[in-house]
Amino acid sequence: MSIPKMSINIGILLTILGILSYILTDFASVTALIPAFFGIVFAGLGFWGTRSESMRKHTMHAALLLALLGLGGSFSGLISVFGALAGTMPERMSAAVSQSIMAVICIIFLIAGIKSFVDARKKQAE
Repeated sequence: MSIPKMSINIGILLTILGILSYILTDFASVTALIPAFFGIVFAGLGFWGTRSESMRKHTMHAALLLALLGLGGSFSGLISVFGALAGTMPERMSAAVSQSIMAVICIIFLIAGIKSFVDARKKQAE
């Protein structure tokens, strides 16, 4: 799968995650929608990358930067979930789970994106 298409799929997943988080927390806080906001941008960048060959590299660099920002903002959820597994329950478990899912999705995208750029660089060198 190409990275722009993966960006679209990641965007869809994050949008669904944000909407479900918001619904499952009984619409308690708009912050539950943060993954959806990231998802919309991921999908937009992916769509733009599939439509414009000249912008593909730039949009995917932007998507990787967005994934890095998403990981930075949601990494605390992973720590909270691992803490819960060790016996220390977080104050808002639903937020920790949503953040940790977003962190894992961002990590997967970062790994795939970096691998794609490395492969493209090797192919270009040949």
